Amino acid sequence: MKVAIFGAGAIGGMMGVKLAQAGAEVTFIARGPHLAAMQAQGVTMHSGGETIVVHPRCVATAAEAGVQDYVVVTLKGHSLPAAAPEIARMMGPHSSLVTAVNGVPYWYFHGLDGPWRDRRVDSVDPGGVVWDLLPPSQAIGCVVYPAATVSQPGVITHTYGDRFSLGEPDGTRSERVEALSKLLIQAGLKAPIRPKIRDEIWVKLWGNLCFNPLSALTGATLKVLAEQPELRAICRAMMVEAQAVAEALGVKFAITVDKRIEGAAEVGAHKTSMLQDLERGRPMEIDALLGAVVELGALVALPMPTCEMVLALVRERGRTAGCYA
Repeated sequence: MKVAIFGAGAIGGMMGVKLAQAGAEVTFIARGPHLAAMQAQGVTMHSGGETIVVHPRCVATAAEAGVQDYVVVTLKGHSLPAAAPEIARMMGPHSSLVTAVNGVPYWYFHGLDGPWRDRRVDSVDPGGVVWDLLPPSQAIGCVVYPAATVSQPGVITHTYGDRFSLGEPDGTRSERVEALSKLLIQAGLKAPIRPKIRDEIWVKLWGNLCFNPLSALTGATLKVLAEQPELRAICRAMMVEAQAVAEALGVKFAITVDKRIEGAAEVGAHKTSMLQDLERGRPMEIDALLGAVVELGALVALPMPTCEMVLALVRERGRTAGCYA
């Protein structure tokens, strides 16, 4: 089975190392010093006191990788439209695209019963470019739970987590998702198949849509956001607004708002990815995590005053820092 990891940074690298260690035919698509280091000395991963070194095929372009059985995309949501033409080079008629991307996925309404079936989400797919180049019928949803970093070129440090929840947009238990789940489990990862993958996407997004932008605005860690009363109140208000929107779209939440906030507090003094991007001058994934949620709120005609206010503020913060266009 041929698996390509497109954007083989921390999370993609972690998954790819585990798959390669289990004997899968893995190709990493990366760039810059990280790619050069992997080509020269393989990929090293530090995890749980163990050091693993594998030597997968590492290339700079999708054309070099060729058509794959599975293409795992671990980019941030704002990078996907520009990368879609390149990714499409690896997609044959029987290829599957595994969207291990945070936030609202471009295929969100594909196969979803209801009045918005097959609607495109402009915030994450302006002009429907991704939808047209990467047909959502080929997409498999993936919710990412591990945490990892590229500690130096060619070296990944895996901090915690080993679960990648999978699900077909139409909720079926297809042969392709069964095969992918089996492959990931053989690699020592957890890969449950969810009949309602959107429910799980929302539980993760629920925290990301408030903690990420508020951390970028305040510089606060997860622990501070979840425990400081005034900031917790803003987080909670945003999450309540988002929950109403998600439920209007048919989503069911298995936990309460307060339980989700408490889970974030347990992570401790952690800087969110959006705050880290702001500090490093990198593009911020504002639209996939919050802009799209506000867009969906307008779609179902529900007010989101707190989310709209925070969205306006964090967009301007991103613009002034040169991290949002």
